[in-house]
Amino acid sequence: MAIEIESADVVRLIQQYLKESNLTRTLQVLQEETSISLNTVDSQDAFTSDINSGHWDTVLKAIQTLKLPDKKLIDLYEQVVIELIELRELGAARSLLRQTDPMIVMKQSEPERYMHLENLLARSYFDPREAYPEGGSKEKRRAAIAQSLAGEVSVVPPSRLLALLGQALKWQQHQGLLPPGTQIDLFRGKAAMREQEDEKYPTQISKQIKFGSKSHIESAAFSPDGQYLVSGSVDGFIEVWNFTTGKIRKDLKYQANENFMLMEDAVLCLAFSRDSEMLASGSEGGELTVWKISTGQMLRKFEKAHTKGVTSVQFSKDNSQLVSASFDMTVRVHGLKSGKTLKEFRGHTSYVNCVTFSPDGHQIISASSDGTVKVWNTKTTECVHTFKSLGGATGGDVHINSVHPLPRNQDQMVVCNRTNTVVIMNMQGQIVRSFTSGKREGGDFICCTMSPRGEWIYCVGEDYILYCFSTVTGKLERTLNVHEKDVIGLTHHPHQNLLATFAEDGLLRVWKP
Repeated sequence: MAIEIESADVVRLIQQYLKESNLTRTLQVLQEETSISLNTVDSQDAFTSDINSGHWDTVLKAIQTLKLPDKKLIDLYEQVVIELIELRELGAARSLLRQTDPMIVMKQSEPERYMHLENLLARSYFDPREAYPEGGSKEKRRAAIAQSLAGEVSVVPPSRLLALLGQALKWQQHQGLLPPGTQIDLFRGKAAMREQEDEKYPTQISKQIKFGSKSHIESAAFSPDGQYLVSGSVDGFIEVWNFTTGKIRKDLKYQANENFMLMEDAVLCLAFSRDSEMLASGSEGGELTVWKISTGQMLRKFEKAHTKGVTSVQFSKDNSQLVSASFDMTVRVHGLKSGKTLKEFRGHTSYVNCVTFSPDGHQIISASSDGTVKVWNTKTTECVHTFKSLGGATGGDVHINSVHPLPRNQDQMVVCNRTNTVVIMNMQGQIVRSFTSGKREGGDFICCTMSPRGEWIYCVGEDYILYCFSTVTGKLERTLNVHEKDVIGLTHHPHQNLLATFAEDGLLRVWKP
C-alpha cells in the first residue's frame, strides 16, 4: 500500500518548524506565497479557555498566525471592543474599532452593526442590555466565539518534522541500512546507500569472544535493529557486545561503570522487543526479567514465572506480553503492565524447549522433549493441534529442540529435533520438505536457526559441525566445524550475513561469509 504524501502537509511541517524556531517573518511569507496556513495551536483546551476567560491579549496573539474566516474574526473583534468599552479602556477600544482589518470589513459590509459599536463608545456609561440585546450576555457570547474558533484550529504534537526524521532514521537502522555506530549525513542520506545483501552461508570467523570455561554463555541474541549482540552467562551476567570489534559496549553508561544486568541464576534464554528497546531474560531458577537496554534498568521482574528453569521467551507483537516455556512442562503468558502471569498452557508431558507466537499472534507454537509440537489458541489456551514423531527412526519420542515460523510463508515452520533431519512442516502437521545431514550416527542436531529471509536453515550437530541447508535448492550446501566442545546455541543477525555460535568451551564466535 503506497502512502500518499500531500504537498500541503509538507509545507505545514515546515511552517510548524518555523513557528517553533520563532522565524515569524519567514512563516508569514510562506503562508502568503503558498496560501496554506498552519492553523495550529499548542492546546485547543487552553485556546478556548482563554476565550471563555476573556484573556484577549493571549487570544489576539495566537490568531496572528492563523487563517480564519472574516465572519468569525469580526465576531471576535466585536466582542473584544465591547469588553474594552465595559472596562472603560476607551482609547484601546477606539483603535481596535477604527484601525483593524476585521472592523474595517465590518464597517463596509454591515454599517449598522458598526455604528452600534460607535454609539456604545460615545456613551458615558456602559449598559449591558444595550451591548447584548435579545437576552444575550458576555459569557454566552464568549462561549459561542470559543466554539466557532475551536472548529478552525487543530492541535499538532510539537516538532513533527524532527520526530518524522527521527522515525525514518530509526526505520533505516531497523532495516540494516544504517550499520551500528554510523554517522548519518541527513541531507545527502549518505549512510543509507547500502543495497540489501544476498543471503550467504558463513565460512570464516569474524570475531571471537572468550568467556571463562566456568562462565560460558547459555544464551545469545541479536537485537532486531541490528545494533546489539547480547549474551547471558551461566553465572547470571547479561552483557551487551559490539560484534564488529568483539568488545563490550562501553557507550552504554551502565556497562562502562561495570554495572551489568544480572540474574541470580544461569541465563537460559534472551529475547528482544520488536523496537529493540526492551530485553527479556529467563533464568534457571524460573525467573523472568525485563530490562531497558539503553539504561540497563530492570523494568519488570516475574520471580515465579515458572517453577523450574525458563527455556525460551518471546515478546508479543505489541510488546505488551511475554510468552515463556519451561522445564516445568508448561507454557505461560505474562503481562508487562500488570507484572502478573495471565495464562497457562498445559499438555506437554516433558520439558518445553521452545515457544513462539505465530506471525499473526493468534496462536502459540511450542516444541517439547515429549516429541510433540503443539499449537495453542492464544486467547482460550486450548491446544488446537498436536504433531508427533518427526523422523524418529527408533519409534520412540524424539526430543524437539526448536520451532521457527518461516519468514516468507506464515503457514509453515521449521522443526528441528534430535535426529539428523530438520523439516519444514505446515500448520496442519504435514512435512513439506526435509533436509538431512546424511550422517548415520553422532550427528544429531542440537540447535537450529534461520537466515532473516528464510533462504538458509542452519543446524549444529552433536559433532560440533554447522550444517548449512539452502531452502532454495533443497540441498546441504556447506558444513563447517564451529567449536571443540558441545555447542549450546546459535543466533543470526537480523539483516547482515553474520551468525553467532556459542559452546561449552566458553567461546562465542561470530561467523561471516
